[in-house]
Amino acid sequence: MWDQRYSGENFVYGTEPNEFLVEQAYRIPQGSVLCLAEGEGRNAVYLAQKGYEVHAIDLSTIGRDKAMSLAEKTGTRIRYDVGDLTHLEIAPEHWSGIVSIFAHSPSALRRELHKKVVSGLQPGGVFILEAFSPNQLNSSGLGGPKDLDMLMSLLDLKQELAELDLLLARECLRPVNEGELHRGECSVIQLVGVKQG
Repeated sequence: MWDQRYSGENFVYGTEPNEFLVEQAYRIPQGSVLCLAEGEGRNAVYLAQKGYEVHAIDLSTIGRDKAMSLAEKTGTRIRYDVGDLTHLEIAPEHWSGIVSIFAHSPSALRRELHKKVVSGLQPGGVFILEAFSPNQLNSSGLGGPKDLDMLMSLLDLKQELAELDLLLARECLRPVNEGELHRGECSVIQLVGVKQG
């Protein structure tokens, strides 16, 4: 599915980084950042331009190729592995930051992944997430899974990430303009959590 989605010449979600990530990235201490379900690389490249050592992962080989091309065009370097988040190993207390931008998966997998995220952050490390909420199914905006189980509620995320100090956790409607597939007034969850030492 994802190789097919990314197979055209255009970047389907654009080449500009996610707006929420741009607003919040300053919170991530300098060091290594892991980008989950990174697609065509727009957020990984942005973080690399900010001086972070970026490691991205996604299912799509074509997404990786486009991400590496984008990095080369911008004079940055990223590491990018093709793999399934189901089997992702996250080393304990390794990452300064972990970024999850519209990285949707079934709820059972997401809960396990978020346990790994919490474990994988260094003390003082920051987790930044933006995702479509269940209310996106009723919004006028374009984007997000049509399967309710893959959408994220604020209550669920607060429970899954209870070991982090949440600096920001909200559901909101916001205008999204990310390529051809994320557009319009969308219902999103925005969350920033920090791991205490």
